[in-house]
Amino acid sequence: MQTGFRLTRSEDFKRVRQSGKSYAHPLMVLIVQANDEVKLRVGVTAGRGVGTAVKRNQAKRLMREAMRPLPPSIVPGWDLVLIARPLISSATLSDTRQALLTLLQRAGLFSLNDAV
Repeated sequence: MQTGFRLTRSEDFKRVRQSGKSYAHPLMVLIVQANDEVKLRVGVTAGRGVGTAVKRNQAKRLMREAMRPLPPSIVPGWDLVLIARPLISSATLSDTRQALLTLLQRAGLFSLNDAV
């Protein structure tokens, strides 16, 4: 995922988590919130429930890689926060990408016609 598409400030994470709409999947949770900009921004996080620091970092890298080809197919003007769940430790890239596509479809931000 390109750095221009990343959500990095803790204030932005807090704003999205507090006032955004969430969609859950066994591998991850997606929280969406409209932003004032014209671009899409994505933040990725993993809590201690996922495992050790190594497992959390692997989970975040996996979610970023699953998200990498998708921004052109997602409606701009949204902030997304992806939160890893413990089952992501045993998931493959294709499992993670399918979970992400499902969540984006449920949120109405992605069309299956545009699927990669």
